[in-house]
Order: sequence, then structure tokens, then C-alpha cells
Amino acid sequence: MKKLEGKLPLIAFAFAAFAAFAFTSPETEQWGKVDEDTYINVTDIPPSSTTYTCDSAQNAHCLYDDDGGEPLSPGENKMFVNRGVAPLK
Repeated sequence: MKKLEGKLPLIAFAFAAFAAFAFTSPETEQWGKVDEDTYINVTDIPPSSTTYTCDSAQNAHCLYDDDGGEPLSPGENKMFVNRGVAPLK
């Protein structure tokens, strides 16, 4: 029993390290759809009047989870409007 008591802090540390990695989710990328074939990665770019906005539109989506992927907010009825972000070449 004494051996187990001595190892409890190590076991707790190992469990905490496991939990730190197991319960964190990766950052979701955000892509704006300019047209059918062009997407812009706006993951680290905040929306503004000089970068991009999500304007109201029927049956449209503003941001996607990948280049050509699924909408991040289905049913939001907003479209991506590029106001100065350069598309990737």
C-alpha cells in the first residue's frame, strides 16, 4: 500500500497530461466561398469593412470548414463578401 501511495502523484500527473491532449479540439479552419471554384482561408482574419463580411442572403452560407467543405453554420442565410482579402494562388 505504501508503494501505491508514493506513486499516486505520478499517476495523477500522467492522467492530467492525457486529459489535456484528449479533451482539446483542434482549431476549425474558416473558408469563405468567393465563387464556385474559389475559396479564401480566413481562419485568422477577423471580419471587417476591409477584410470580409457575412451579408444577408437567401439560401447562402458565409464560412466553410474546408476548401470546398461543409458550411460551419448551416441555415444561416448569409453570404461571404470579400472586401480586400487576397485569394490564395
